[in-house]
Amino acid sequence: MNILDDLKYRGLVKDVSNEESLRKLLDTPQTIYVGFDPSASSLHLGNFLMISLLMRFQRAGHRIIAVIGGATGMIGDPSGKSSERNLLSKEDLDKNVANIKKQLEKFIDLSDPKKGILLNNYDWLSKISTLDLLRDYGKHFSINYLLSKDIIASRLESGISFTEFSYNILQAIDFLYLFDNYDCHIQCGGSDQWGNLTSGLELIRKTRGADASAEVLTTPLITRSDGTKFGKSEKGALFLDPSLTSPYKLYQFLINCADDEVINYLKVFTFLSREEIEAIEKEHNAHPGARIGQKKLAFELTSIIHGVDKAEEAMKMSEVLFSGDIKTLSEDQLTDVFSDFLIDICEPKRLEDLLVAIGAASSKREAREFLGSGSILVNGEKTSQSDLVIDKSYALHSKFTLVRRGKKNYYLVRHSY
Repeated sequence: MNILDDLKYRGLVKDVSNEESLRKLLDTPQTIYVGFDPSASSLHLGNFLMISLLMRFQRAGHRIIAVIGGATGMIGDPSGKSSERNLLSKEDLDKNVANIKKQLEKFIDLSDPKKGILLNNYDWLSKISTLDLLRDYGKHFSINYLLSKDIIASRLESGISFTEFSYNILQAIDFLYLFDNYDCHIQCGGSDQWGNLTSGLELIRKTRGADASAEVLTTPLITRSDGTKFGKSEKGALFLDPSLTSPYKLYQFLINCADDEVINYLKVFTFLSREEIEAIEKEHNAHPGARIGQKKLAFELTSIIHGVDKAEEAMKMSEVLFSGDIKTLSEDQLTDVFSDFLIDICEPKRLEDLLVAIGAASSKREAREFLGSGSILVNGEKTSQSDLVIDKSYALHSKFTLVRRGKKNYYLVRHSY
């Protein structure tokens, strides 16, 4: 089967420059590239969609190139932005490039240059002088052509600098450079990159002939249920760096995704076969409420990004949260699971006072009502003693007391004294 058919089944094809030509190219081994923006210190789940696309091509026998935008990152892609980016310093950009290089190396087989290559476009773009840029490349792009690009047109009202206006040309040079030096005939990117990708085609065909064999493909932007992208600037961004988004946090996000999202996520983010996904979908639909699809998605994707051992640990932590047996969690696991509910207390307190202090009750009277109705658990155990003094003697790992009100309201008390 041509890999394009599998990509279509997974919903990973949005726009294609010429499908017949692309399909013919993919019938034989090709060199295919995707670019990655180093404007943050870590890639995120939206970027992983493009990483997984390269992995699919590589597993299908094609050579892939991941290009880190060390040069274009100094300019800033205007796509999807309503105003100018803040330019990063060369030092910060170099750190980001190094971090992203390490992340890409985890997923792409670079053991043989015939299989995969990792490049930085600073290595060639930095060598082009201003005059060469204008004479050799700029003359091939009319102002009208550039203004017709959605990524530029969308910024005309709010304003766009010449710096970001030139980004489109720089990315086009990347494709031409890889076409000439690495026999790269296919570029892929997110659908918001269509304008940049087609400019690369334009430059290749104007400089290397109208019959030059080159094509581009974009994938749809995968969004959350609220319509937001999986981007680094979005609230609650899901980073690939475990110090920014822990395996548990990723696992929890995936296991809590909506039923109308889960099968689509299984298709685009995992390497399960069509037959496996269809079997999961059938079982998932047959047992509503069991979250069969979500559990498979969470384990599969967490395993791919962080390893099977981290996925198993995240699954255990999730099960502990469900069962209430929180005493089995390590200190790091406890803070990871309940980091959003952490509250510092500087002295021992009677339980009814503690409930008010941490916001679990609005008054002492309400606190006593919650205690009397059996709604309060301390470290996983129900208690009704309003005068119970909560101090370090109750603390897990000599630091924390976990208070739960009802089924979903958690408060992790850190004894800071």
